Amino acid sequence: MNRTIVVSGGASGIGAALTKKLRDCGDQVIVIDLADADIISDLSTSQGCDVAIEMISTRFPDGIDGFVACAGVGAHVEPKSKIDRINYFGAIRTIQGLRELVAAKQGAIVAVSSNSAHIDGLDETYLAALVAGDEASAKRFIDAQDPFTAGFNAYCGSKRALALWVRRVAPMYARDGIRLNAIAPGMVDTPLNRQAIDDPIFRESMLQNADSIPMGQGQPEMIADAIVFMLSKEARFMAGSVLFVDGAQDAESCPDRF
Repeated sequence: MNRTIVVSGGASGIGAALTKKLRDCGDQVIVIDLADADIISDLSTSQGCDVAIEMISTRFPDGIDGFVACAGVGAHVEPKSKIDRINYFGAIRTIQGLRELVAAKQGAIVAVSSNSAHIDGLDETYLAALVAGDEASAKRFIDAQDPFTAGFNAYCGSKRALALWVRRVAPMYARDGIRLNAIAPGMVDTPLNRQAIDDPIFRESMLQNADSIPMGQGQPEMIADAIVFMLSKEARFMAGSVLFVDGAQDAESCPDRF
């Protein structure tokens, strides 16, 4: 057995593909999810995050080698205010809560953002509420919008805020010996995305998104492969990065940004 890696959202989609790859390499992987997991916990609540953190801390008091904050939901999920509670606030709470355990092993943390973090039209007032950690204001903002606009802002905003947070705190984590990075996948064929395609409110935008990817829609294993590298010793000088793995979609839409 090589390393101990914790993966939130590891029961399906990208998280499940990652869990399989790591276990195939001989790593011990602890999955946090709502079902079919080693730790059953709802990361949309602070209490659920605390439970997961406590269970991991009790089981691995000497530390863990890595954590991947992969738990997330799409724009179609109801209630809309749940989206940022999982994608942003839940991700940050678990990263912060496991920070000392990862530092003990001089390990790595990967936060799963999205290439949608760069999308145009995102409401800056809502983004500012997320970055400020103001859950109440973020909820009021989302609750006041129609389902499509609320879903758009909640998903894209939570993923942008997560990437911004990673960039801002990565130097501090690096000084503790932790390599903190984010990955920004494009559209991937997962159960979650299939649900969004089946949703009449989001179907058209999802199909347009898929059509705009130069290499076509990705598979979970493609993102998992990149995360495996980000956790590895080969990426030992990689910290504070947001790695786009999206079939050239971001490059085509924003060729002058780097």
